[in-house]
Amino acid sequence: MLHPPFYDPTKSYYDNWNEGPFNGFVDGVVIPLTPPKFSFFGHPISYPLGIPAGPLINGKFVNAALNKGFDIPVHKTVRTRKYQCHPWPNVLGVKIEGDLLLEMAQQPLVAVPEYSEPLSITNSFGNPSYPPEVWQKDLRDSIAHAREGQLVMASLEGTKWEGDSSDDYVRDWADGMQLLVEAGMKVVEANFSCPNEGTTNLLCFDVPKVKLIASAIKKQIGDVPLVIKLAYFGEHELRELVKEVGNIADGFSAINTISAPVVDEKGNQALPGEKRVRSGVCGHCIKWAGLEMTKRLARLRDEAKANFAIIGVGGVTVPQDFKEYRDAGADIVMSATGAMWNPYLARDIRAAYPDA
Repeated sequence: MLHPPFYDPTKSYYDNWNEGPFNGFVDGVVIPLTPPKFSFFGHPISYPLGIPAGPLINGKFVNAALNKGFDIPVHKTVRTRKYQCHPWPNVLGVKIEGDLLLEMAQQPLVAVPEYSEPLSITNSFGNPSYPPEVWQKDLRDSIAHAREGQLVMASLEGTKWEGDSSDDYVRDWADGMQLLVEAGMKVVEANFSCPNEGTTNLLCFDVPKVKLIASAIKKQIGDVPLVIKLAYFGEHELRELVKEVGNIADGFSAINTISAPVVDEKGNQALPGEKRVRSGVCGHCIKWAGLEMTKRLARLRDEAKANFAIIGVGGVTVPQDFKEYRDAGADIVMSATGAMWNPYLARDIRAAYPDA
């Protein structure tokens, strides 16, 4: 059953920022936590469930997620300077039956302002950001709001600002991560699954550049664990990435979305703007991809006798989805779309699988 969402797709990003969160996320109910019996990079965790970078756009949203029992909420991806959001609409329902396989994602999908189960959506924000002084304060407030067994994370995207060199771009990643650490983050995430600064269409597929940036980040932040956010990879490509970066990154989070052209019911571009013909699709239809990546990462971890953490993301909308990710090898499972339309998803998952 879908509930009214905690992020309102009928409103702009900025209206959500100022007025949100909404509906069940602000009903005053605080989900009780069990004593921590899990660990994430040495931090005690009540339950291995969170919300990935995306719908938690500021501290109010992060705090609400903590109240609802999502013990590892990730603040939406930030930048080192203010950055504008894509025009509204930013979220639409996607009409699709079954899995969104990669070959299907080459054809247009119909996106409409309607949401039904099994729920899949497209989201297109462009990773907007307020200045660091705004989000650093939010993060500090959320850390203070967290209860025993909860850990607040944040995601960052480095930016090649106007006039920047390639070296400046790498430095922006490292400087941004330092700002997260200064705000109190005990674990940070590099969102390599969005930026179009690689030699291919997404930065995460440009393995040499990922290695360069990840190394610069780790040199800057030292022992603070670094999680890398990934898109869906082919088998060989993922093996190559883990071989090159698995001893630099402390964890991998997969997946973000699957990109596809989105159109309205008349076949016109659904999202206004020249770079928005394609948009990330998430929810139920990408669960297959998140599970497959989780299984591959777990297998590669075993083969290499490595100890990087795996965060499984994609299509977690009901408790059984959580269990499938845990069985696939995920240390932590996260839900974005499912949580947006069910503020009590964490409660439901905890009740179904008290031992995770």
